[in-house]
Amino acid sequence: MASFSYKAISTQGKAVQGAIAADRIELASRELRAQGLTLLSLEPAKEGSTAQGARRGSASSSDVLALTRELGVLLRAGLPIDRALKVMIDMAAQPSTQELLEELLASVKSGKGLSQALEAYPRVFDSFYLNMVRSGEAGGHLAEVLNRLADYLGNAKNVRASVRSAMIYPAFLLVMTVLSVAGILGFVVPQFEALFADMGEALPALTRTVIAAGEFVANWWWLLALLITVVVVLVRNWVSSEEGRTQLDETLLRLPLFGDLLFKYEMSKFARTVGTLLGNGVSLLQAISIAVDTVGNRPIREALGVLQPAVKRGQRISAALEEAGRFSPLVIQMVRVGEESGRLDQMMTELAGVYDEEVQVGIARSLSLLGPILILLMGVTIAVVIVAILMGIMSVNDLAI
Repeated sequence: MASFSYKAISTQGKAVQGAIAADRIELASRELRAQGLTLLSLEPAKEGSTAQGARRGSASSSDVLALTRELGVLLRAGLPIDRALKVMIDMAAQPSTQELLEELLASVKSGKGLSQALEAYPRVFDSFYLNMVRSGEAGGHLAEVLNRLADYLGNAKNVRASVRSAMIYPAFLLVMTVLSVAGILGFVVPQFEALFADMGEALPALTRTVIAAGEFVANWWWLLALLITVVVVLVRNWVSSEEGRTQLDETLLRLPLFGDLLFKYEMSKFARTVGTLLGNGVSLLQAISIAVDTVGNRPIREALGVLQPAVKRGQRISAALEEAGRFSPLVIQMVRVGEESGRLDQMMTELAGVYDEEVQVGIARSLSLLGPILILLMGVTIAVVIVAILMGIMSVNDLAI
């Protein structure tokens, strides 16, 4: 299905622009006219950018979470969908959010369901979101589904925020360590060079090494900066390749401590997505397909890729996971219990909760060790430089005596 960008005049006389998915441009034109729009232009959308692509792609997870929660509250209060959207338009603080809601309202008034209206915004509302809304519409409990969806998005946001905030302190320490060492070698150590200029081989080996390192940093800092830039560019290009990203993801999984946390984090996303979708009436095959796409680590995603064919063959998910050989006994046993008890959705949600807690505890423990290690590393480096300079000064004094 192709994507077409358009500019048109709405029934309210407002200029609107956006994108629509259709098999042919004639069908897109017919669909837009059925919505009451007077077309000004309609053309195939450029790949990676539509007339509205930047705006649609710029919506943050916080915006989507707020929109979902507010709409759920209004629907639970008994408002029809069009009236709820109108109230949200009046409350919208951001022009982009207001315009998005106006376009959704126009689509709903043209006879589309909410899920159909959301399909025009794939960068904002992913397949998981759309299937949740679609299941709510089909079952007649859209308000409850939106409430669960808001809880899901809120939980996912909290997990991401806790991981990111936890990394700020060690990242700061690491940067300060590098800058401190570079500053000492590049600015402090060269100040003693004149004092040790005539000592030659009489200087202790440690002092000569530190002085040489200081001279190199002071004279060739631009070369170091260039080398670091080249290395960063090469690494980014390698990581952006299919083979490089796969190798990096596999290496990350093998790291002590971090690899286990990464596995639990990815499995938590997968399990929570499957559990939420199954709990809202989405078929098992579709839930697995959507959930696999949420996994960022490629080796894990490839291992989970065996589930759909296995389910189609009539095989149990737990058996397929066990055959893959990559999943922990906890994952396999909880899935097996869910299959045997007929409560797979609940067990997957429980598994996600267990792993979420273990990830947060593991990150806290790791950072409690990483912080002191970085501080110790910085202290040892500075101490080595100071000792080297003191040893050089003592050697000068010995020669003077």
